[in-house]
Amino acid sequence: MRIGITCYPSHGGSGVVATELGKLMAERGHQVHFVTYDMPFRLGGFNHNIHYHEVEANRYAVFRYPPYDLALASRMAQVAKLHSLDVIHVHYAVPHAICAYLAKEMSGHAFKVVTTLHGTDITVLGEDPSLRDIICFGIRQSDAVTAVSNDLIRQTNELLCVDKPLERIYNFVDQRIYSPQDVQEVRQQYANPDEKILLHISNFRAVKRVPDIIRILDRVQRHIPTKLLLVGEGPDLSRAADMAQERGLMDRVIFLGKQDEVAKLISLADLLILPSSKESFGLVALEAMACGVPTVGSNAGGIPEVVADGETGFLSNVGDVDAMADHAIRLLTDSELYQTFSENGRARAREHFCAEKIANQYEDLYRRVIAGETRAGV
Repeated sequence: MRIGITCYPSHGGSGVVATELGKLMAERGHQVHFVTYDMPFRLGGFNHNIHYHEVEANRYAVFRYPPYDLALASRMAQVAKLHSLDVIHVHYAVPHAICAYLAKEMSGHAFKVVTTLHGTDITVLGEDPSLRDIICFGIRQSDAVTAVSNDLIRQTNELLCVDKPLERIYNFVDQRIYSPQDVQEVRQQYANPDEKILLHISNFRAVKRVPDIIRILDRVQRHIPTKLLLVGEGPDLSRAADMAQERGLMDRVIFLGKQDEVAKLISLADLLILPSSKESFGLVALEAMACGVPTVGSNAGGIPEVVADGETGFLSNVGDVDAMADHAIRLLTDSELYQTFSENGRARAREHFCAEKIANQYEDLYRRVIAGETRAGV
């Protein structure tokens, strides 16, 4: 098959999944064409089945803002015609599904459009009345639509009342990359032998509840010598620093900024902390499970579909910092329980979210939409 992929190429779960999926399709012999404004950061080394097509927005002075959406649609149409694409898989309904629709109309080339909903396009943009109709239009004009969790399907139906069938295909993890690694020497750079390491990776937006992470650290470190690694950047990162300073915890917190390859960092940690108020899937929790690192966090959104509460991690109500801290202390002080959770997590990642299984589902979906089918068995 000849597959086009459009996503946001920067850091973020949707870009990670889109890029890794493209790499898996290329490994299977399919021709994969990324159409984005920048090289996806996870694309990695050379693969003769992977092609990158840059989108450049016109900066003509009459435009107050460069019209990226129109430039993307035009570039999609060019690539679709030149390379006879069978399908374009877009990640996010707005603007990417709309651009794919325009490209299809412009090119006259009968490629199919698959749209994957990742969360923000529904849970944030879907609540904006000015965008609701165009999001629904993008979904309806797609040949197939997937969502990364059952909870996201529920929210899409509640917020948008769309009549388009939505197919759940979970995010995945490549266990050739995400598995426990020998990082003992590296770990010594961040923590003493008697100290535990908590980890949080995000874009540090308000929905990640960054202050809760500092409060959890504060409670945990009173019982166990603990360090906290913060990976990523975002608007609430300075707030975390301010809170740590106010509580006398700056020597406990290590700010690592954006990191492209996080598998080794995850293996450094004892626990992942994920107290989000919204999380359509929780890819970082899956990556942690695959590395044998339990998650302590909230039961928001799709997180309970990833983390098995009481088996691979502990989940509490959003904002219940005391419960999360207690769960962290319990896991960090009970080595037998910790080992059980670690092994359970690796097994769950392998059984339910392995790359091969999810790639099979997408490959089957592509074949179905190309053949004019919408759902399995139809």
